[in-house]
Amino acid sequence: MSIKSLIQILITFLILFIIVAVYYEYFNINKKSIQEVDNLSINTQEQFNNLEKKIIDLELKNKELTAKINENKENIKEEVPKILDSNETSSNQLKTTKEDKKRKDNELSKTSNLSVIKKKDTKNLVKDVEYTSVDEKGNRFYLLANSGKSNVNDNNILDLDNVRGKITSDYRDTIYIVSDFAQYNSMNLNSKFYQNVIIDYQDKRITCVNFDINMETNMAIAYNDVVITDPKSVMKAGIVEFDLKTKDIEIKPESETKEIEVVTN
Repeated sequence: MSIKSLIQILITFLILFIIVAVYYEYFNINKKSIQEVDNLSINTQEQFNNLEKKIIDLELKNKELTAKINENKENIKEEVPKILDSNETSSNQLKTTKEDKKRKDNELSKTSNLSVIKKKDTKNLVKDVEYTSVDEKGNRFYLLANSGKSNVNDNNILDLDNVRGKITSDYRDTIYIVSDFAQYNSMNLNSKFYQNVIIDYQDKRITCVNFDINMETNMAIAYNDVVITDPKSVMKAGIVEFDLKTKDIEIKPESETKEIEVVTN
């Protein structure tokens, strides 16, 4: 066999090999494409099924929510008459309470306007006590305490705890009072504050152990460990007297032999 014939045979085999390879690769690509299309179809179907399931769940939840709303509407319709009846009962009770308070105020004093709020009588104990009185000069005395009870020795006196008070006038500055305890006399409207007493008047703060208010004489007196503080000085005195008519104050030493101690700032 000549070399030329051998070369022709090799070329022929090479061409056949190329044709076979191209044919095989073509059908392999088609097969892969078909598989990819099938996979895509499967994924699309799964997504569609999931979406359809979510829509069904949402419809069920919507039906449940609608049912709850309708149920709440029915409950509201049932509760409205009950609320109206309750409000009417509370209003009647409030009117009765106000009438009782007004009757008690008239019995205590013509010049005293007494009101007791949130009253709870438990073994002679009254919670949240409030008193208001006005003298002939127009001075208004306001007293508020967390609790109070009748004095064992005098039923006209009420022993008070955690007390706040103030004396106001149309012409003078207000006097503010705070103390741990106090006694209020419902007959003569006099008050006695004691323990950790603090009095604020104008730019002065007065601390003491005792502070008595006499509405009959329109005088008030602070005594026992009296200390007066203002922006310029600190004074230790024996007695401080308040004229409730004029709101003037007079500072006195503990005795004639002692002087008022003053420390300037």
